[in-house]
Amino acid sequence: MPPVPPSQMPVIAIFGPTAIGKTGVAIELGRLLRERGGDPLAINCDSIQVYKGLEVISGAASPEDQARLEHRLLSFVPVDTEYSAGKFGAAARDEIDCALESGRQPILVGGTGLYLRAAISDLEMRPPVDPKLRTEVESEIESRGPEALHAELPDEFSGQVHPNDRKRVARLTELVRSGAEPHPDHQGGGQLWTTSPRHPTLLIGLVEEDAPLVEKIRRRVDSMARGGAAAEADSAASAGAVRTVRAAIGFDEFRQGDLERVVTLHRRYGRRQMTWMRRLDGIVVLDRTGLGDDEVAAEILEHLDQIPSRVA
Repeated sequence: MPPVPPSQMPVIAIFGPTAIGKTGVAIELGRLLRERGGDPLAINCDSIQVYKGLEVISGAASPEDQARLEHRLLSFVPVDTEYSAGKFGAAARDEIDCALESGRQPILVGGTGLYLRAAISDLEMRPPVDPKLRTEVESEIESRGPEALHAELPDEFSGQVHPNDRKRVARLTELVRSGAEPHPDHQGGGQLWTTSPRHPTLLIGLVEEDAPLVEKIRRRVDSMARGGAAAEADSAASAGAVRTVRAAIGFDEFRQGDLERVVTLHRRYGRRQMTWMRRLDGIVVLDRTGLGDDEVAAEILEHLDQIPSRVA
């Protein structure tokens, strides 16, 4: 089949829980697209993989992976610099537009729902709060713990975030104290899940049965530990890691040697990711249980072939 003209080329977005194999599927999909004359590239949509120096903890595409499929927006933000979804969205949209204009097929890959939607849609993002207020909230989180600040949130917001979710508790506290209305994505959906994409988009959600997915998580955590995750976290902490970096799953636990806790946190986060995923409008959910990356990629290609006929 000849490649789709740039004016009709859809964006492909692959979303799913941690360790399910999104990168491997994207690489295989890239191979299939090249076989058909296409020129694909991957665009990272993970909020931790943007940070330079967290490649092990974040499970970022390895140099070998990147040799098989070009990746953009990976490992470019210093760990001592806070990076927002708003900044990411602008950068990702530029990458998507440039790829399409040059006839390349963008494949978005990631597990951060807000980053994914910021990339494919023109979301209205809340402005950053005053740095002094952010410092005050961070100090309270350290001294009192996230559970204490969670208990002080209005009921309509506290029910949408876990008391131990340090990053989101802090963000909601900042917004409430600054008098800003928290973004609808903190309230169980809202614009985050309903905004129309800027370009025709094939949104793929990967799911898998619990037992094989948990085994994948265990193998990944063991690999991270052997690959130097603890040293990576130590280095980031010494470099002045910001709140988002310190909120990375396993940041503290790898340093403490508590691998079982890392597995538990990844499992918990994976369940939240799948809950978010099922709220996405127009998503195609693929169960990859028992399927190789090449088989999943072939299924995605079948769905992709159905899109151009619906594009004017």
